[in-house]
Amino acid sequence: MKTFVKSISIDTKNRRELVNITSFVEQAVKESGINNGIVLIFVLHATATIVVNEDEQGLKKDIINWIDEFLDKERKYYHNLIDNNADSHIAASFFGPSKVFPLVNGKLIKGTWQEIMLFELDGPRNRRQVLIEVIGE
Repeated sequence: MKTFVKSISIDTKNRRELVNITSFVEQAVKESGINNGIVLIFVLHATATIVVNEDEQGLKKDIINWIDEFLDKERKYYHNLIDNNADSHIAASFFGPSKVFPLVNGKLIKGTWQEIMLFELDGPRNRRQVLIEVIGE
């Protein structure tokens, strides 16, 4: 079994935004030389996450608006006593830090409209680190 690991760095410009990283993941798969296995995408932050969905502007706004409505930033959160971003931590907890995709015949397997996106929940930030690990034969 072979393993290939690549780290990418993403800069974000807004407090909440979805950044398509699918091309970075596909490039890592190509560089790995691995044909069959799995691909893990993992963000190394507590206020960012990885989501899989259609990269359509209206849908991305809907997702952000839903999070903002569901987790009111002005609500009284205990974590805000030390840091004013409890809503971002809570949102990240719902989505989780990683996703796994199958790799078959050198191709990342995903649905027609599925794109891999970094979901920034507490930006803007410089250098959000995303680890891409390809495991297989």
